[in-house]
Amino acid sequence: MTVSAGPVDPVVIAQLGRPYGIKGWVWLQVFTRPVGNIERYRDVYLRDDRGQVQPARIDKLTVHPKGVTAKFDGVEDRSDVERLGRAEILVGREALPPAGPDEFYWRDLIGCEVVHVSGQSFGQVRGMLETGANDVLVVDGDRERLIPFLTDEVIRDVDIGARRLEVDWDPDF
Repeated sequence: MTVSAGPVDPVVIAQLGRPYGIKGWVWLQVFTRPVGNIERYRDVYLRDDRGQVQPARIDKLTVHPKGVTAKFDGVEDRSDVERLGRAEILVGREALPPAGPDEFYWRDLIGCEVVHVSGQSFGQVRGMLETGANDVLVVDGDRERLIPFLTDEVIRDVDIGARRLEVDWDPDF
């Protein structure tokens, strides 16, 4: 594999985990939802912990009840997997399907200003948490706030173009 510049607008869709067996398979921590959507992506990039990016091809994927394993072209044994470390798997933004109505990619919400319906600014979205019940915005401002991403109940408006979310959430909570 050769070092490259990688995709223009990279999106992390998974991260390599520990080796799976001795024939070059590796466990993946998958960030696509549902997890099985990882199967759409075969031509990807790997970014190591030093930030170096190289093109890669996923030859085989298996979705198990406990996770996902992958076999990359040119990765033949456990030692090859260990050399890859905990590399991130990237694709270009253009490879993602468009978000549907009232759907948003987490990465598009990060950095947006969060404003209460009264006009009070809570700060900016620093990240997202997946809780099982619903996703949660992590908002940094005068203090950290955790705001459930419940459309119509809490999230009143999302304007990605203006980088702004309007929420109906107790300012003291």
